[in-house]
Amino acid sequence: MATTTQGQGRARGTVGARAMRPVRAAWRWLTSMRTALILLFLLAFAAIPGALLPQRQLSQEKVEEYLANNGKMAEIFDKLQLFDVFSSFWFTAIYVLLFASLVGCIIPRSWEHWQAMRTPPTRAPKNLARLPMNDVGDVDKPLHEVKADVAARLKRWHVTETPADEDRAGATSFSAERGYLREFGNLVFHLGLVALLVTIAAGKMLYYEGQVILVTDTGTEIQDEAVQGAVSNPFCNTAPANFDSLRSGNTFDGTGLNPFCVLVEDFVADYLPNGQAEMFTSNIRWADGEHMRDPVETWNEQQLRVNHPLRVDGDRVYLQGHGFAPVVRVTWPNGESRTSVVQFRPDDPTFFLSSGAMRFDPPAGMYPDLYERRQNQIAIEGLFAPTAEFTGDTGQLLTSVYPAMNDPAIAVDVYRGDAGLDTGRSQQLFSLDRDLMHSGQLEKIDRVNLKEGEDVTLDDGTKVEFLGAKEFVNLQVSHDPTQVWVLWSSIVMLAGLLVSLAVKRRRLWVRLHPVSDGVTRVEFGGLARTDRAGWGDEFDSFVRGVLGRPEPEDE
Repeated sequence: MATTTQGQGRARGTVGARAMRPVRAAWRWLTSMRTALILLFLLAFAAIPGALLPQRQLSQEKVEEYLANNGKMAEIFDKLQLFDVFSSFWFTAIYVLLFASLVGCIIPRSWEHWQAMRTPPTRAPKNLARLPMNDVGDVDKPLHEVKADVAARLKRWHVTETPADEDRAGATSFSAERGYLREFGNLVFHLGLVALLVTIAAGKMLYYEGQVILVTDTGTEIQDEAVQGAVSNPFCNTAPANFDSLRSGNTFDGTGLNPFCVLVEDFVADYLPNGQAEMFTSNIRWADGEHMRDPVETWNEQQLRVNHPLRVDGDRVYLQGHGFAPVVRVTWPNGESRTSVVQFRPDDPTFFLSSGAMRFDPPAGMYPDLYERRQNQIAIEGLFAPTAEFTGDTGQLLTSVYPAMNDPAIAVDVYRGDAGLDTGRSQQLFSLDRDLMHSGQLEKIDRVNLKEGEDVTLDDGTKVEFLGAKEFVNLQVSHDPTQVWVLWSSIVMLAGLLVSLAVKRRRLWVRLHPVSDGVTRVEFGGLARTDRAGWGDEFDSFVRGVLGRPEPEDE
């Protein structure tokens, strides 16, 4: 019975060992340095679609436009998550495998390196002449003096002295090794890489990044209460709802924002004669904490420039972009008016030909019936040019010839009907709802070109007037608590790489044979653990020092 039980145990152990073989083989493959390098290059290759294709995290509109323009191919791309590359399952899988590979590779190698540093160097081989670098010579000194000289020259090496009775050739020998920092630097490089991956992943979970558009008082001088109320309003980083758009990590719940306020006073763009932008600057006032309640005149002053952000308690406020917000006034036949200041999207980043839309609700007293009032809303959609030029066969095609606002004009379609203001549904900021147009709820009344100060009167006596434009700035508020750790991880990684490339791992053996009372024969052998670059000169210099040979003359 005991024999049977032991046999069953061995059988079960054999089956378990067989089952674990592929697991162990897969783990050895995953934790090899070659696999880590393959995964690292694969991660870089997998990021290419994220740079070439629009990403939903950055612009949902561009993704929808790409899907509409590229048909079946775009649908396949979408199923492959190529529009969500950095959050896709396959990119995450590569990232996790790379992390596991690096950790599984570094820990055993670190232990092996620690053991190697504590292990005495290998004893000298019997025949040093077989080594790649070798030499031999006689020294007119007794054995004890030569031994002391060799020991002094190997002071900075990891050295072991072997007595004659334990040496393979029966003579006193020295075994020396140097360059342990090479492997140490290699390990530091990979530890820095792991720390970089961890800090980036943590940053993606903790970060938030929001954009807000603020209309400045720079531009056409307009005396209108609606315009004055729309410009130079401060932005306060106190709630996610204050942003026009916001991206954040999975752990960000909208609380814990660093409270501060920013007031944009002006915006100045410097252009070259060809229209190329040279510098963007904006003077701002800001306050944080309890100072937010102080009068604006007492807030801190600072000038924002490209790549020169405002830093407040770990948050960074960047001057990311700018554009123009046309000012249009609609006056109804009863004399009441509405003025709107809405930013247009710069479609041409060089000369700022911009597109956008505006919506106007009639005065409450004109149409007592709610349905009739909805049917008489006014909407305009079209283009804005800061420096206008009309081209084409009819001279009616608007284009912009310079990015500064020297001669502003708009080319718009004017619509009347239900503009969707009372539907409760969100609408595109820069375009009207095409479904309302196709259903006939929004009907085009006129198409006009207007320069600053010009107006057009519609068929019912309603007047649409283009008053000019204001400039707006796009501010980006970025918060990433791991940014400093990412920097230090990168520095450690680069430092480790430099050390691993600069330091050479090498071994040296010296064997001493007493020839007579005053003469000692010295054998040398050298071996490079990595490559011989720079080690040959060091070996020759050591040999010359021990043997007393003269330095070679330069040719």
